[in-house]
Order: sequence, then structure tokens, then C-alpha cells
Amino acid sequence: MARTVTKRPDKDGSHRAQFDKNKKKIYATQQICGICGQPVDFSLKWPDPMSPTIDHIIPVSAGGHPSDLANLQLAHFTCNRQKSNKLVNNQYKKTQKTEVISNRILPQAMDWKTYRAK
Repeated sequence: MARTVTKRPDKDGSHRAQFDKNKKKIYATQQICGICGQPVDFSLKWPDPMSPTIDHIIPVSAGGHPSDLANLQLAHFTCNRQKSNKLVNNQYKKTQKTEVISNRILPQAMDWKTYRAK
């Protein structure tokens, strides 16, 4: 049975130029891996597992846009490979402490479903 190979638009297709522009923007503005939350060392080059790469937040195979800046983030090569084509919602934020507010001091008249902590 022959396997059909689909070309990725961010690698070989119509989105390649925009992907490259957005990759440069991300490399210039981000320093933290969007998956693990650790700093990325730009002096490391592929195939080093900790080298910088671009991760699609919503994988292209799951319908994510191949070159939209909002769908791209900086990642370590190894983090990106482990994530593969899964949807992950910023795993590293789970390790950060959050302030617990007692519900005894909250006003009852506020809609707390729409409240976002700063």
C-alpha cells in the first residue's frame, strides 16, 4: 500500500516566506521555551537537543495555521519533538505558584466567572 506524502505549506509551500519572517521575529523577541518555560540558548545549533526551534501551538496536522505569528512560539528542539502534534496549553505555567484568595473576603456582587488575576 503506497503512502501519500503531504507537503507542509510552512516547509515547502506557499507559507514558507511568511514562516521565515515570523521565525526571525520570534528569535529576536523571545528567550523562553513556550513548552517547558526554561531559557533557550541561541548559541546551540541543530542537532543539539536544546537548540532553538519554532513550535506550532496548534499543530498544522490539527488545523493550525502554518505561518501565523499567533500560532508560533519559541521552543527547545527536544521539547518540540516530545510535544509532537499534541495540543498543550503552556505546561510550564502549572509549576508557577499562584496566589490563593479566600472566598470569604470576595464581594458577592461581582461576576467571578469573568475575573482574571493580574
